[in-house]
Amino acid sequence: MADLRVNVAGVKFQNPLIAASGTFGFGEEYSEFYPLSKLGGISCKGITPKKRDGNPPPRIAETPSGILNAVGLQNPGVDYFIKEELPRLSKQGTVIIANVAGNTYEDYCEMAEKLSNSEVDMIELNISCPNVKAGGVQFGTSCESVAAITKAVRPYCKKPLIVKLSPNVTDIASIAKSAESEGADAVSLINTITGMRIDINTRRPIIKNNTGGLSGAAIFPVAVRMVWQVANAVKIPIIGMGGISTWKDAVEMLIAGATALQIGTVLFSDPYAPIKINDGINAFLEKNGIKSVSELTGSIRIWE
Repeated sequence: MADLRVNVAGVKFQNPLIAASGTFGFGEEYSEFYPLSKLGGISCKGITPKKRDGNPPPRIAETPSGILNAVGLQNPGVDYFIKEELPRLSKQGTVIIANVAGNTYEDYCEMAEKLSNSEVDMIELNISCPNVKAGGVQFGTSCESVAAITKAVRPYCKKPLIVKLSPNVTDIASIAKSAESEGADAVSLINTITGMRIDINTRRPIIKNNTGGLSGAAIFPVAVRMVWQVANAVKIPIIGMGGISTWKDAVEMLIAGATALQIGTVLFSDPYAPIKINDGINAFLEKNGIKSVSELTGSIRIWE
């Protein structure tokens, strides 16, 4: 068997497959399918300083090769997560990443400080959620705002810090460099692309929030392009995501420049997708005589 271990900012993953935030909850339901130790890691449901009920329904709609969602960060709050969810998660034999979102610098700093004193392995700064009317996405759309929020959180975050980037920008590479310059240990990308569907009979948007985040296979080529651009701009590790559905997608994203991967929307149609993808990567490595999955990262051969 090939060596599937990867290292992201000093954190060791037994394989590169991470369950993406917002698609895996806190892992309890998926643990009925397989031991969570089979995953490289879990990026937990996005948490906020206080409990959130999220947006009113309807808030999820199917689209060609994907879904549109505006769940709105429904979650039980950071204190509940630390007290009730983390004790179980920390015993699962996999890397635990806390994904945090807020409306103010103080929200992010407060959560980073609390989580730094907990058993989470890494903290993922969600500054790219397109489904929340206040906060979140406002921090992720310019170099200045990304630099400012990263700089503000860094002194409070004693765990490796991942900054999750929005694709809804004009220059993703510059955004990533801004995060790196202010102390991000890694970046993860891409989050969902803002989209919209309209019911032609009622002439109202299908989603109550009017717009939502598009995810799934439809956005994969955009994600590959952005990961490649960022890989050419920063020296810190990249966690690639966005429409990865098969082992071939995973290999492609690694070649584009990702060190590890997050698997999201495909989990709704196939809970076993990370296991199948991991097996497929291993078979590809063995077939091609590649000893370690890390050899794939950034191995793209660009046409001159």
